[in-house]
Amino acid sequence: RFFVIVNAITCGYLALSIPISIFHIIRRRAGKSRVLLIFLDAIMLVFITSGASAAAAIVYLAHNGNTSTNWFSICQQYTDFCQRSAGSLIGSFGAMALLVLLIILSAIALSRR
Repeated sequence: RFFVIVNAITCGYLALSIPISIFHIIRRRAGKSRVLLIFLDAIMLVFITSGASAAAAIVYLAHNGNTSTNWFSICQQYTDFCQRSAGSLIGSFGAMALLVLLIILSAIALSRR
């Protein structure tokens, strides 16, 4: 649940920040709000990193289990679940990489002006 909620919050924020980013492209003098956008992007990066890491831990338990606590791997029984969860993790880690790139490019553009 945490993984889905965090991804939904991040997607909602990014959808809402598109008009503000377009405004910044048109008006080049809005420097303080650009810093705010970089800060909020960094917070979203933290959210998506925590959600993806928590989900990765659960997927690891689903694949391997934990013999000391008698948790057996469920991927042998529910292969479709494991394939879908691994695919969503790949997408989430890809979003993390794109957010890092976005923050770096935004900081470079802000420092040039």
